[in-house]
Amino acid sequence: MSRTLRLVEPAGPAPGEKPLRVAIASNDLENLDAHFGSARQIAVYEVWKTGARFVEVHQFSSATDQKGRHDELEDRIGPKLEALSGCTLVFALAVGGPSAARMVRAGMHPIKRKEPEPISAVIEQVQVMLNGTPPPFLRKVLGTYEKPDFTADFEEEEV
Repeated sequence: MSRTLRLVEPAGPAPGEKPLRVAIASNDLENLDAHFGSARQIAVYEVWKTGARFVEVHQFSSATDQKGRHDELEDRIGPKLEALSGCTLVFALAVGGPSAARMVRAGMHPIKRKEPEPISAVIEQVQVMLNGTPPPFLRKVLGTYEKPDFTADFEEEEV
């Protein structure tokens, strides 16, 4: 069983700036501190270059234990992936290989962290990346992807 709690805020990104939906596995909703499969809560934020806002939290009553073992008859990852539909980045302390593959097929990019850290620090790191040079797959999601123009690299040679 799962439930979703949403917070509605009128403030958002500047016109023309597309927010990036980011999911963060958390036990206390203050820190990135859970493995994806065992997370009982996953917070979702919209992040853009100059700001961020909390969007919703998904709570799950059934989770795998921290060692990755769970009942083979019950799919505990599927409901999480369905709940996170529309998220581009998913931060967790760990993500199992099969779960990561399912995320990628669903259009999400799993990002594993070695140590717990405050959610505010994760949001800040995403903003720094957005203000710099995001990887090509994120530029494509954000609609800022431009195909490289290599013609400037080659000047016409004089014969």
